[in-house]
Amino acid sequence: MKKPFLSIIIPAFNEATRIPDTLRKINAYLLKQDFASEIVVIENGSTDGTYQIVNEMQAEINCLTVLHEDRRGKGWAVQQGMYHAKGDYRFICDADLSMPIEEVAKFMPPAELSAPIAIGSREAVGAARFNEPLYRHLIGRVFNFLVRVIALPGLDDTQCGFKLFREDAAKDIFPLLTSFGWTFDVEALFIARKMGYKIVEIPIHWYHHPRSTVKVFRDSFRMGLDLIKIRINGLLGKYDPQT
Repeated sequence: MKKPFLSIIIPAFNEATRIPDTLRKINAYLLKQDFASEIVVIENGSTDGTYQIVNEMQAEINCLTVLHEDRRGKGWAVQQGMYHAKGDYRFICDADLSMPIEEVAKFMPPAELSAPIAIGSREAVGAARFNEPLYRHLIGRVFNFLVRVIALPGLDDTQCGFKLFREDAAKDIFPLLTSFGWTFDVEALFIARKMGYKIVEIPIHWYHHPRSTVKVFRDSFRMGLDLIKIRINGLLGKYDPQT
């Protein structure tokens, strides 16, 4: 089998109702491209038959692989997906497809020739948000302020669920991950910065879906604690490759 140029990695927890449509849209897009590709779905801890549904769809979508993990956590699912993926570029994609899949072209060469890491941004010039409740937007901006102060100055949107990692960057960064919940994005980008990898923000069109699995108030508190942990880990040298 030809080595994929692009791997699309989808963490999936209780996504039985949304993921069939998402996978069909992604597959339709990939079939139009002139490069080899794969879709890797990591289902972890679902109780609604997500794994069974995606497993059956492998007969319909040739480039699709599904993995099951008992351990929950979006970060854990993404890490396992990065380990399994074989692409030169590895794209994290939310199961709700809140960014149209066609916009993935903005992240890859030749659009971003010099960037080993490109992250979707709902705040960069040219980005647009649709249907997002004001309270969620405000909470997100407060959290991003904390991210910039504590861990990642200069990045305006670390929590958007669409991110591209070049193969070498993915192999260097994801084995060092220690945060396996919603804050894994911040930790991965913090590690990337420590290793000297360039990160660029890509303005995207993003559509809010009411069935988001993020519990804003509960998860925001946990994510705040994770930021402190990430900073301490950095000071202790836990993200240094030799450790």
